[in-house]
Amino acid sequence: MSRRGQRPEPRRRRRIVISIKTKLGTLVVGAVLLTSGLALVAIRTSTEFRYITIFAMIATLLITQFVAQSLTAPLDEMNTVAGSISHGDFSRRVRGADRRDELGDLASTINRMADDLESVDRHRKELVANVSHELRTPIAALRAVLENVVDGISEADPETMRTALKQTERLGRLVETLLDLSRLDNGVVTLKARRFEVWPYLSGVLREANLAASQRGLSSTSGLHNRTDVHLHLDVSPPELTAHADAERLHQVMANLIDNAVKHSPPHGRVTVRARRGDWADSLALEVEDEGPGIPEALRHMVFERFNRGQVPAQSGPGSDGGTGLGLAIARWAVDLHGGEIGVAESSRGCRIQVTLPGSLPARD
Repeated sequence: MSRRGQRPEPRRRRRIVISIKTKLGTLVVGAVLLTSGLALVAIRTSTEFRYITIFAMIATLLITQFVAQSLTAPLDEMNTVAGSISHGDFSRRVRGADRRDELGDLASTINRMADDLESVDRHRKELVANVSHELRTPIAALRAVLENVVDGISEADPETMRTALKQTERLGRLVETLLDLSRLDNGVVTLKARRFEVWPYLSGVLREANLAASQRGLSSTSGLHNRTDVHLHLDVSPPELTAHADAERLHQVMANLIDNAVKHSPPHGRVTVRARRGDWADSLALEVEDEGPGIPEALRHMVFERFNRGQVPAQSGPGSDGGTGLGLAIARWAVDLHGGEIGVAESSRGCRIQVTLPGSLPARD
């Protein structure tokens, strides 16, 4: 973090400390002034000091009680909300987050923590439900095939074994993808950046995509789409363009984007992969564009979320073939590791995904 970004923090702490001291100081000064005023009244009116003393004590206690209540009531509420959070109830929030003192800041912090924990808990439940659903489908299909073979309903011929193999490979791809997500969450993935020529690199990615589609027994890193009617086109300018990135992680990005574009392409459609120099030195701008139905603007922010399958009605072409919904999440993860950006760009037809890599990799903790 730059020094400029660090300057407001000490000022913020100083302002908070002063606000607390001001409240406590006001209480003390008020009590002293009240006692002194009553003493002057007693002297001028010849009132007995014992009555003045009793009245001053009662008034001071009332003022102290009022101030103490305003300070301790939020703490009691925070303690109650924290107890609820510790028992798994993330729905409660602390009032008074708009206070201009450290209690208001503490309330805001607890509320943000509750929001984050609620979000994590929701994603955890969604992850368990979605993974259970994803695993159940190929396991049920594989079990049905094997039961038919064991019961003698079908023969263990090559076609039946290919069906079983296909479901096994689907399980393997899902497990591998979940391992990638586990590495993502645990932050154990490191980048091994090197400089390479973009044209031969992307040509190899496209060849692998065509191979995965033409040979049913092979699978790409992102899935098996089995579309042989879609034409893949590569456009790199200038031809000698180079990039500095982790080739393996970038392969995940491009393979997933190409696989997703092919799945949503119309019959005999075209998927174009473009590579250009970025807006700043050593940066790389990539695009993957298809001719499918596209993504509505209201849903674009969701396409990179985990298990989002992007159920967009295919106006032409087969549309989604029921993948895991993790491919684009993996792509965003790999781009984030590079400190780059990925998003859905405006397009007159189909869907256009833009990826920007900075070239110089961010420092990792």
